[in-house]
Amino acid sequence: MAGEWPNVEISHVATPIIGGTPSRSVAEYWGGDIPWATAKDVAAVSGRYLEHVEECISEEGLKNSAAKLLPKGTIVITARGTVGALAQLGRAMAFNQTCYALLPTDALDNDFLFYALKGTLAEMRALTYGTIFETITTQTFDHWLIPLPPLPEQHAIAHILGTLDDKIELNRRMSQTLEAMARALFKSWFVDFEPVRAKLAGRWQRGQSLPGLPAHLYDLFPDRLVDSELGEIPEGWEVATLADFATLNPEVWTQETRPALINYVDLSNTKWGRIETATSYEATSAPSRAQRVLRPGDTIVGTVRPGNGSYALIFEHGLTGSTGFAVLRPRTAHYVEFVYLAATEPENIETLAHLADGAAYPAVRPQVLVATPVVRPPDEVSVWFSQATGPMLARISQSERESRTLAALRDALLPKLISGEIRVMDAERFLMERGL
Repeated sequence: MAGEWPNVEISHVATPIIGGTPSRSVAEYWGGDIPWATAKDVAAVSGRYLEHVEECISEEGLKNSAAKLLPKGTIVITARGTVGALAQLGRAMAFNQTCYALLPTDALDNDFLFYALKGTLAEMRALTYGTIFETITTQTFDHWLIPLPPLPEQHAIAHILGTLDDKIELNRRMSQTLEAMARALFKSWFVDFEPVRAKLAGRWQRGQSLPGLPAHLYDLFPDRLVDSELGEIPEGWEVATLADFATLNPEVWTQETRPALINYVDLSNTKWGRIETATSYEATSAPSRAQRVLRPGDTIVGTVRPGNGSYALIFEHGLTGSTGFAVLRPRTAHYVEFVYLAATEPENIETLAHLADGAAYPAVRPQVLVATPVVRPPDEVSVWFSQATGPMLARISQSERESRTLAALRDALLPKLISGEIRVMDAERFLMERGL
């Protein structure tokens, strides 16, 4: 009966498998085609599935080490460093000794195990040891308890929670595609000057459309490149800086103007164009760094450890940013997309990371960001670029809001479902009422 499911030790229903590392002194063991994950890779997963790793090993490396190749869907959990980070393998891969894989018995649904682990991480933390780095061992799984509903209930619970995660993952992939399209268009028009080069080479003729270059834009681009301090740029365009397109840190709250409730955006919750969470504080208890006023259309870029990619384009009202952000407010509405994509271009983020100084908190001055050199096209080009990329970036923001709502719903349902506090049919009815 729901609410009366037994709690069992994980080691009774799943086998923990620790990974291994091939010898670094044998070059032939590395650079193969077998993905090899570390705790860092697992901790970096923003969704449910681990797809990308920093290194690969060879078949020889696999054979001559404790590393084991496990199939897609296998659950991995970090054992040290960021203890308790969870993911399922998005493809077959091996991993090192900072991670455990868990292989369930026939009594346990693999996907249910993933959610049962997530729902009991707080209990697991009481079982870690280590004064400097938290660590879990195989013995941890002898004491870590999870609920064990009947298999049909496990399947149903995993399906409900998995459906929400699948929607979040679909949004994430769509957002990645849209951002890649916007960045590709920015690079084509304002870095590589592909429209001008296409005209020069005769690849773009009047009345002809090319990918990203509809025929009606033909006359907006010159057919000649000229020398400048940035190298060759389109004739009639100018060399400028981001300061020509945006003002820096235009608004801050004072004791007199700050609102009673502050929705605070911090560097740690802003990653590679996504604001993962905004934390609400009463004005009297808000962090001292909660000072930057954020408006829709602003670009925020973290100036502390800029290589971490703490940047985003603001679409929501009522947010307050950390003083660790440089806030760029476009001077006109059709500069919004240009400013965001120019300021957060991968090469620019890498440059900022190299320029950051300071031992404990490497940082750059906000003025360094607005001094970033860029080309200045005619306004007609900027307007068309805004019209082309604005809907893409707006759809990304909408997807992010949807995903935050879905994640909150999943996190609210998870402990109630795996414990049996609410029935599967009740959860299904609840989701149907919300069109999910």
